[in-house]
Amino acid sequence: MIKTLNPLQATLTCPKCGHGQQSTIPTDACMPFYVCRNCKAMIKAKDGDCCMFCSYGDRPCPLKSS
Repeated sequence: MIKTLNPLQATLTCPKCGHGQQSTIPTDACMPFYVCRNCKAMIKAKDGDCCMFCSYGDRPCPLKSS
């Protein structure tokens, strides 16, 4: 069986502790920060990136892709 990836799912990797967490990419707004479930650090998007997925995700957000 071939497993297909959900285009609205991505893995965010915390730059502080390296923990990866699955998250749903919003299609109508940018996500400028998130709290790591492992180390509890509040992580902000890098300067010049629109959101967390563009900075720390394994795929860019749909807003940047369009």
